[in-house]
Amino acid sequence: MTGSPDVDHLLERARTWAAQDPDPTTTAELDQLVVQVQGGDQAALADLEDRFDGTLEFGTAGLRGALGAGPNRMNRVVVIRAAAGLAAHLRAEGRLGSVVIGYDARHGSETFARDTARVMTGAGLRALVLPGPLPTPVLAYAIRELDCVAGVMVTASHNPPQDNGYKVYLGDGSQIVPPADAQIAARIAAVGPLGDVPLGAEGTLVGQSVVDGYLDTVAGLAGDGPRDLDVVYTPLHGVGSATVVQVLETAGFEAPRVVAEQEEPDPDFPTVAFPNPEEPGAMDLAMALAEKHGADLVVANDPDADRCAVAVPTPLGWRMLRGDEVGALLAHHLLSTGHSGVWAASIVSSRLLGTMAAAAGQAYVETLTGFKWIGRVPGLVFGYEEALGYCVDPEHVRDKDGVSALLLVCELAADCKAQGRTLLDVLDDLAVRHGLHATEQVSVRVDDASLIAAAMHRLRDTTPTELGGLVVLGVEDLALGSPALPPTEGLRFRLADGARVIVRPSGTEPKVKCYLEVVVPVAGRDVEAARISAAGRLDALAHDIRGAAGL
Repeated sequence: MTGSPDVDHLLERARTWAAQDPDPTTTAELDQLVVQVQGGDQAALADLEDRFDGTLEFGTAGLRGALGAGPNRMNRVVVIRAAAGLAAHLRAEGRLGSVVIGYDARHGSETFARDTARVMTGAGLRALVLPGPLPTPVLAYAIRELDCVAGVMVTASHNPPQDNGYKVYLGDGSQIVPPADAQIAARIAAVGPLGDVPLGAEGTLVGQSVVDGYLDTVAGLAGDGPRDLDVVYTPLHGVGSATVVQVLETAGFEAPRVVAEQEEPDPDFPTVAFPNPEEPGAMDLAMALAEKHGADLVVANDPDADRCAVAVPTPLGWRMLRGDEVGALLAHHLLSTGHSGVWAASIVSSRLLGTMAAAAGQAYVETLTGFKWIGRVPGLVFGYEEALGYCVDPEHVRDKDGVSALLLVCELAADCKAQGRTLLDVLDDLAVRHGLHATEQVSVRVDDASLIAAAMHRLRDTTPTELGGLVVLGVEDLALGSPALPPTEGLRFRLADGARVIVRPSGTEPKVKCYLEVVVPVAGRDVEAARISAAGRLDALAHDIRGAAGL
């Protein structure tokens, strides 16, 4: 394998990287790859090339990627450089206060958090470290509670076990948005040799009182009312269990039945193929436990507990509620209990929330996808996105919070049970009043990323005049931006009869995503007939948009 200038250069880069790497595990990993490449191992060469094919990109989602050695992986070198860039940005902006750092239970999370703290103290900032693996919303709460200039959460949320990530918040408690992401990225790129990054002490451990403050604040969101509810809960091997159990008990509920196989944090997520409650099979153990005991409700968090999933019993078995359905239920509950302000949802979420807000005489705002946008809406009282993210207490947590959302779902379910009703009855009531808003998502994964750009180009170049038998009344190129929305890659089709299709590339995966919505009036309270009609319309839309995009 020697003698090729390109390979020799790659090997030299690998040796240089290993020489600065403070982690003996990733250093040994890289050394082994170098030996294999020198021995002519083509698979090792491809692996090494991928690890050094650019740098893990820092953006509005911070960092996220597979663990391993090299600049295109999550490791201590990448994290220390990211922390140094963040510290330089804060200093340049004159924000010289405290930075609070949290972490989940994934492989490497605590080490990355400690490294971040040492970089912050080395840069003359005060580093505060949360006392153990905790949910992401605890970190978002702590930023404002401790009056910090920034926060860092080490988590890959619901990504596969081999991943980790690095999420950055500024002092308002919201995730970063442009131009801060680009400014931080530029500072990271300007970091010199790792040995020149000053490292200080490991910071100050945050007292349990801050965690207790979060627990009490969340529990206090539930008002007086019925508490008779048999709940099954799963944290999906994440960090939510102790927090959720404590919050429910403080709010007056009986302790939930926790899925034993998934109760303790486990970074390998052994019982699920993918640790995301939206994925098929992820909730099977919870629903089996609920079926066994005749429970009233199943609730779940993703591994860092910033998302909440809900399942309910039906005559045909347990059914997962869609994120849009949970969003509507939470909005209904908050409206019914007198909350007022601005209601917000991402553009790919159902428009039912806007209809509900208008009917209540309250303001509604659409944002781009992500809580980095939703959490910044002035006057926000409730915000959600269809991917199971809900913000029910923006005064304290300006991010999605799967713990507080879970509590309010339980409160609403208990209220319904006391009246001999269910969450499905509430959804039927909303459909009768506002029309059945039915949503579906078409997600197409591609092996060749160029196919994504080709699909978007095709839709722009040959705009369909009809989709699913419905006339296309207009199309909005989201890449052009508007007074209401910053530019983002995507197209929004407005169709007859109140239907809508949005097509956009995924921000984290090689996928094209199509978000479909139809609105069907409910005649004579026959919601089931409306559902059958909506399902047919959604199927037709899905078929036609795939064809129009060449997918």
